[in-house]
Amino acid sequence: MKDDDGDNIDAFDKVSVTADVLRFIYITDKKVLDGNYGQHLFIPFINTRLDFNAKVGPDSDDSYSDTNIPYLIYSPFLLSHHFMKGKLHTAVSLMDIYIPFYNQEDDNLAYVGHNFWTFEPVVGITYLPGNFEFSVKAMYDFNTKQEDYPTVYGVNVDRNPGQEFHFDYSASYAVTKNLRLGISGYYYRQMTDDDFDIDSNIAPPVQELLRQDEENKSRVFAIGPGVQYKYKNMFFELRSQWEMEARNKTEGQATWFKFTYAF
Repeated sequence: MKDDDGDNIDAFDKVSVTADVLRFIYITDKKVLDGNYGQHLFIPFINTRLDFNAKVGPDSDDSYSDTNIPYLIYSPFLLSHHFMKGKLHTAVSLMDIYIPFYNQEDDNLAYVGHNFWTFEPVVGITYLPGNFEFSVKAMYDFNTKQEDYPTVYGVNVDRNPGQEFHFDYSASYAVTKNLRLGISGYYYRQMTDDDFDIDSNIAPPVQELLRQDEENKSRVFAIGPGVQYKYKNMFFELRSQWEMEARNKTEGQATWFKFTYAF
């Protein structure tokens, strides 16, 4: 875990996250603005474990963990377009909606349910010149109020999370008709401050720490290698990504495996 200067926070020891995400994407033949209309639904199943070098949080403990489905991600309006004889593809989600599915345990710093809604416009572009592929998917998040947010200081506060901008990117080369090698990664940046509802009953030193935390916006960049193999109507993809330049956020390594089946 990195602080606002990019230095390690001594109280944090280790953060581990595993996730299984089911993604259902349906694209129709119906045309809207010359694009194909569709919808999608994502169901994430997440496990999080936080280990500390000190006893922190509402339970005054050095370890917290949680496993559940935190939210559903649903878009009622997708549009896909195809240009330049199949070389350029675009996909737009008017609004991905993060629907809270599991409310957090108020005393658990590792809760996976975040108890607030997120509204996220999405734009994706893929360009395929020859054997090369270049893709980017950009997102901007607007969050609603989160009640009873547990802090490391042992108190819960209501929080208005800041707005967030992030994008995924990839570049690959078709080694054979079915095999691609390349790089991929992502960039995340919190654009506006968090806003805590700080109760006057909270001890003044903790109030000051919370006010400092409001201004600590997060950011991180990641990059790493990837491989994709296509077999008939199935795609198998493996990626590893290393994070760097993190601020007010965890910095580590992630490995992703994705299986896609096209009906």
